[in-house]
Amino acid sequence: MLVRDHVLRGCKACPYSQRIPLPNLSKKIIYLDQFFFSAAFREKDDRFIAAATLIKRATAHQLLLAPYSSVHEDETHQWRGFNGQTKDDLMEFIKATSRGHDFEPAYRIEHDQVLDAFQSFCDGKSSEFSLNRRTALRSDINYWEDYFRIEVGAYRGDIELIRQLKNDSVEELVRDAFPGWRSSSASFDEHVQLEIRDAAKLYIKFYLDYVARIINGDYSAMFDSPIVSMIVQDMMHMLPRDLDTDAKISTIKHFFSSEHFSNIPNAWMSARIFAILRGQVKSGAYANPDEAVRRLFGFFQDVKHISIYAPYVDAIVVDQPMASILNDGRLDVSGRYGTKVFSLNNWDQLVDWLQSLIDSTTDEHRKGLALAYP
Repeated sequence: MLVRDHVLRGCKACPYSQRIPLPNLSKKIIYLDQFFFSAAFREKDDRFIAAATLIKRATAHQLLLAPYSSVHEDETHQWRGFNGQTKDDLMEFIKATSRGHDFEPAYRIEHDQVLDAFQSFCDGKSSEFSLNRRTALRSDINYWEDYFRIEVGAYRGDIELIRQLKNDSVEELVRDAFPGWRSSSASFDEHVQLEIRDAAKLYIKFYLDYVARIINGDYSAMFDSPIVSMIVQDMMHMLPRDLDTDAKISTIKHFFSSEHFSNIPNAWMSARIFAILRGQVKSGAYANPDEAVRRLFGFFQDVKHISIYAPYVDAIVVDQPMASILNDGRLDVSGRYGTKVFSLNNWDQLVDWLQSLIDSTTDEHRKGLALAYP
């Protein structure tokens, strides 16, 4: 059996055992957008098949991780199937590619980012956010994988409702918001600040809605309120007990208008993604509403998973419209977080990067592979 950093061999007939140490690992992490899994799963495009083959090889060689996330699960269980294949088949393909590794749920990472920044705010520390990969991947990733994984089910929610809300949100964005964006005279920085203020307002709103329901005797709020409403609730508990409720709310509002909040990776990235999209729309992009709805379907989910997970990984694979935003100099996710951005625009670079991981395998590592996986 494999025990993280060594192979344990034993005899079934006697107490003899042997412990063989394995080389230390330093795995890279890649986040694969849902479109990658869907295209590779259909096996219709040689580019995706070639990349998926390299990813599987690199992960099998303990050089790379391609974890799946709660967003992958949400997206997969909205899939209607293809050529006799079901969403369960696609989810199994995703989990097989990830070798069972998964990120923390998006809502938990968002929660932890906000509370970490709030603690720094309360302590008077720097407003620069300090990234910790353990926020997204709780356990140490640099261990040798055993020969099996355990499947754990999860709650899926109302799939049809989620699918309808997803469609409605894009329709509202394109048909209601885009006309105003085209006539706006605000600068990029003003748009960023607007997005951050709107995000801050939502945290407060969801919490106050939750409190109002409880006060009015609707105790089901404790079970069916948006998870995000609990973020402010937990922030309240972090403040001194001798502060009254109004003082606590005031402190939290000051935090949401501070650099501590605007520097949270999720807030920092999502605000700029939307601000860049505003600029593209103002410049004439997405002029045809029907075509815009088609191209941007799933955009909100893309923003969510990229702003949540991209800062914690070495590389991310996204579709072409999102790649153009992430490579915009005003966001520059590669420069800020060191995350390589790959899409069909630079697919050869993705293949080269994956191949370089495999080619860099040392003799010591190869010996470890032979010992661990004879």
